[in-house]
Amino acid sequence: MLANPSGTLDTLRSLGVDVVKVFVPWDDIAPDPASSHPPAGFDGSDPSAYPAANWAIYDTIVRDAAARGVGLDLTLAEPPPRWARGAGAPADAGPQWKPSPALFGQFVHAVGARYSGHYTPPGETKPLPRVSTWSIWNEPNYGPELKPQAIDHWRIPVSPMLYRGLLDAAWDALLATGHGHDTILIGELAPRGIEAADGMVPLRFVRALYCLSDSLQPLRGAAATVLGCPPTAAGSSAFRARNPALFDASGFSDHPYPQGQAKPDFVTPDEPDYADFAALPKLMSTLDHAQQAYGASKRFQIWSTEFGYKTNPPLALQASPTVAASLINWSEYLSWRNPRIASYDQFGLVDPLPSSGSSFVTALESSNGTPKATYDAYRMPVWLPVTSFSSGQPVEVWGCVRPARYARIDSGRVQRVRIQFKRAGAARFATVATVTLSDPYGYFDVDQAFPRTGAVRLAWTYPHGAEIFSRTVSVTAH
Repeated sequence: MLANPSGTLDTLRSLGVDVVKVFVPWDDIAPDPASSHPPAGFDGSDPSAYPAANWAIYDTIVRDAAARGVGLDLTLAEPPPRWARGAGAPADAGPQWKPSPALFGQFVHAVGARYSGHYTPPGETKPLPRVSTWSIWNEPNYGPELKPQAIDHWRIPVSPMLYRGLLDAAWDALLATGHGHDTILIGELAPRGIEAADGMVPLRFVRALYCLSDSLQPLRGAAATVLGCPPTAAGSSAFRARNPALFDASGFSDHPYPQGQAKPDFVTPDEPDYADFAALPKLMSTLDHAQQAYGASKRFQIWSTEFGYKTNPPLALQASPTVAASLINWSEYLSWRNPRIASYDQFGLVDPLPSSGSSFVTALESSNGTPKATYDAYRMPVWLPVTSFSSGQPVEVWGCVRPARYARIDSGRVQRVRIQFKRAGAARFATVATVTLSDPYGYFDVDQAFPRTGAVRLAWTYPHGAEIFSRTVSVTAH
């Protein structure tokens, strides 16, 4: 994205992507990020106080996305500049040690003001477009993003209290810059945690964030005070008033990545506090208990803001691209079926280069730009929950033509998808049904009968463009 915003956005639009998550690292924008002190007289809440060159790539992305009708989710993220680091940091702690909520709030104010739809940069004649979706911090239950995670041999969680302060400051800043009716997401949880690797299991993090015990009862006394929580029931209303983001945010975001080739309904054994895909109902329940503990009735929708399967190649012991294609379609189907899951996310368009050392190979294209099997599967997902049936028995065919959303906007025409079938041993597919796409995002769910054993796929044609196909699903009639 950063290397070629317009070209990347064109590709994403052709895939039907409606919102693109863009990380805005604090130290990318901040002046003198490696210094222990900010510049003299620096006003961190004023967008014009930051170096104009530091905003340039983000201004370009915001303009290019608006020109294409593509939404953005700006993730206001770490690392902070070193001058925002808290006191007492070990030598190897990095700048993410106890970052200052007040200074983070100033940074968020600057970003919120710049992308409010009313800010015209110095020397320009038109205001920058508005951004209306925001995520606050990234994976705060993961040590490389926020330190310290815990103290006293991990007996006292610290990162939830730190994150609470960052949330409060960011919330106030976004409201102050006119974003009170925007989509504001909190959480952005890493799905797992290993204390030895400086990561807190996510549901423990959530409980501490809301001052709950392991049994989901409000903490009281010293156990509450050490986490910045009200020590008595009398303080609950004040806690709720001081922390509005915890109760009024648009949604709670999670990164429910699976491990290896795990199916999306696979519950990781002996890990009751994970928040990977199969554990999302437990995350929902924990959040519901948190709201009830303070007399609130909010039932947060869960926003999946990072998801994908690592593939082999290039990484050994991971899912083949063909298996990953099936698994992402299954995951999206289950997400679509659950009214509390508000989004489905695909993390990454292009895998990192091998030389980067990154193993985060969940993207739709290999590092050389070659599409994986997941590319077609993401662009036009298909899922048949039942693939073995009596001949002629109708079965559920679920799918989505993701690019149809823009095709309908651009052409003004109703879009239709073709369900195609090829009997075993045949050379060609034939259309057996045509479905009108009434859902604004291109989803459909129909019953369709197939006469015999064979293969099923979806077909759709871009306006004035190429015909494209989903992955192929084998079916067995008996």
